[in-house]
Amino acid sequence: MPFEYSAEIVQLLRAPAHAYFGRSKDGPADVPTELPVSVEIVAHKGIRGDRFFGVKAHTEAAVSFLAVEAWDAIGDVLGVEVPDPSVARRNVLVRGLELDPLRGLEFELDSGDGWIRFRGGRPAHPCAWMDRMVVDGARKALIGRGGLRVEPLSDGILRVGKLLVRSPVELDASHAALSVKRAQPLPEK
Repeated sequence: MPFEYSAEIVQLLRAPAHAYFGRSKDGPADVPTELPVSVEIVAHKGIRGDRFFGVKAHTEAAVSFLAVEAWDAIGDVLGVEVPDPSVARRNVLVRGLELDPLRGLEFELDSGDGWIRFRGGRPAHPCAWMDRMVVDGARKALIGRGGLRVEPLSDGILRVGKLLVRSPVELDASHAALSVKRAQPLPEK
């Protein structure tokens, strides 16, 4: 891959069950949520121990990414202090990585234990729960910057800390917080 970047994994999240289902007025489910320092990635299945692991309907979107810059932008847009980004329930919180250009493309990550290959999938759209868990208007502020769902294509370990990224396209970390106003077509395979 022609482009290589340095970024950072700020937080990893693994949850064996869904916390946000049903009506948000009823509140989130009381489920365990782990913020481990490392997670095991399994090709075509996801993060071992996570709610989406091996779920056939989610194999192409088994791992979700969110840029911390995008999360912080909610606060800027709404003029509020945002809570811990684990509220967003994304598996991998990164800093310094533009995500949207990776849709439909294969890319590689190495957080110290070797390269892991992924294929970017669909955007991770925010749900109505964000208005309850963050502040009214958070869902709208997250539209276009809710992250990226990906399919792992190889096995490996991701760790919190320094991250190397190999990409087939040029990425611009200064765009990580920007809202993508319209869905760009996925690159042809």
